[in-house]
Parts: sequence; structure tokens; C-alpha cells
Amino acid sequence: MPTDLLIAFYVAATLGALCLLALYHGQRQRRFGSMPSKDHIFRCEQCHYVYTDDADVDRSRCPQCGRLNDAISF
Repeated sequence: MPTDLLIAFYVAATLGALCLLALYHGQRQRRFGSMPSKDHIFRCEQCHYVYTDDADVDRSRCPQCGRLNDAISF
């Protein structure tokens, strides 16, 4: 077997193995990664406490002081 063909085979095999590892890592990341939350983020205007509530709620009562607050929009 010629030397240049042997080197090309090893390089191709190494690149193929790296590609397979990258695909495997991407699949694991998607499967076990955290999903973004649909909750709204609120910040109390009175005590400045930051908290979350369900996505279907437009206004939420602060768990610290009880004030009604609007959701923060980014």
C-alpha cells in the first residue's frame, strides 16, 4: 500500500470519527439540554423582588409584599 494512500486513509478516518462525535454530542445536547421556560418574568415595583409566573398571566401578585405587577418585556 503506498504511503500517500495510507496517510489519506488515516486522515479521512480521523475526520470521519470527529464528525460522528460532533453529531453524537449535538444529539445528546438537544435531548438532555434545558428547554426555555414559557413563564413570564415579573419585577415588583415596590420591593424589587424578581419572580416568575405562568405564561397565561398578564399581571401577577408579588410573593414578598403582595403588590400587583406587570410582566417585564425584553
